[in-house]
Amino acid sequence: MAPKQYQVLTQADVDHFLEHGWVKIPGALLPEWSEKFTQDVWIRLGMNPEDKSTWTRDRANMPWHQAEKASVVAPRAWGAICDLLGGEERVSDTSYEWRDSLIVNLGKEEYKDMDVNPRELDNWHVDGDWFLHFLDSPEQALLVIPLFADIKPKAGATYISPDGIQHAAKYLLDHAEGTYPASGGGFAFKNLIPKCNEFVECCGNKGDVFILHPLMLHSASKNHLRIPRLITNPAVSIKEPFNFNRENPDDFSLVELKTLKALGLDRLDYKITRDRQRIRPLRMDFWEPQLQVELDRLRAHAAKTGKPVRSAHANGVVFLDDHGAKEENKLEHAPMPDAAQIAALKAIFAN
Repeated sequence: MAPKQYQVLTQADVDHFLEHGWVKIPGALLPEWSEKFTQDVWIRLGMNPEDKSTWTRDRANMPWHQAEKASVVAPRAWGAICDLLGGEERVSDTSYEWRDSLIVNLGKEEYKDMDVNPRELDNWHVDGDWFLHFLDSPEQALLVIPLFADIKPKAGATYISPDGIQHAAKYLLDHAEGTYPASGGGFAFKNLIPKCNEFVECCGNKGDVFILHPLMLHSASKNHLRIPRLITNPAVSIKEPFNFNRENPDDFSLVELKTLKALGLDRLDYKITRDRQRIRPLRMDFWEPQLQVELDRLRAHAAKTGKPVRSAHANGVVFLDDHGAKEENKLEHAPMPDAAQIAALKAIFAN
């Protein structure tokens, strides 16, 4: 690959991404936006940060109330995203916003003395619950994890498995008919974990942003220390499917190059054998009632303090999903997940 000029990435970053499939941009999330996006989190949760007896669930996946352009919230992270995808002109306009859809991990007292091997974590998956997955899928072009709090080892960090990229890529290469996400009754990528040997705990300081290959297997972990872990997971999509057979090899994005490297190939003439499909995520069934609960809490707090309700939904619910498919009639329904998957989702979303 010919040397290129990047907005943010150093050559060391490029080399690390091509080898491991992830890069960390320290301090990329601006402090004022970290504060703004988390200022109401305990009100929304209905919990007291000083009283762990009120922490009635260990994890929460929250709907959003506030949004801003990624280039404003985390300009260096946005530059790195564009570097990895071959330029901002390739990035879908549905990816420009970041939101305060916080993913909270509070842990449980019973985890305190527990020692968990990352292989034994129960949440290994590949992101993208709103589309039929192919090797070249444009809907989930990167996995991004901004840290809204310091995350120490054993404090609920996201675990990743860099060598899992090759196994996920090979599975999708062998299944050009596509696969639904596991929450829609499709392939459970966690079944690839026994083949994996590399595991990394995504720890860091408040403001750090991890940017990962879209086929990175990852899992929530146990928060043994019960230090509140706050992250979001803004999806990044591209306008066109990944192209593994570009006429000029210098035009490959770093994500495309990493996928090819994972497959042991220089190029690939890849063709899907089924139409692409957008899916209504099952989480929407949990997010919608949860949003109403959070709005009630925010309104009660506003009435008590005289402060305004800080929510885009204060005067009526704005569309909750953040992946561009805003019209319900354009969303297909995937096969239903099994009872265990539904129970797991309820545990994460329940108030």
